Amino acid sequence: MRKKIPIRKCVGCGESKPKKDLIRIVKSKDGDINVDLSGKLNGRGVYICNNVDCFEKAKKSKGLNRSLKMEVPEEVYKNLLLELNQNE
Repeated sequence: MRKKIPIRKCVGCGESKPKKDLIRIVKSKDGDINVDLSGKLNGRGVYICNNVDCFEKAKKSKGLNRSLKMEVPEEVYKNLLLELNQNE
């Protein structure tokens, strides 16, 4: 039997993709928002494609704010953009 591949939806483009192809952003119980490269941090997880286009769409549409149910600080966007640029 083949292992089921977890699918998650990108908050930028809205496409469903395998979880391992996406970057996870997590909001902890304290309200801290971090880029979660391990995919294992506790908290509310939101996924975004590993490219700058989806990042721009998510920022413009406030997709992260909606999904995390809070205002996302500019610093988080900067960290995410740095992460995306490293992966390209």
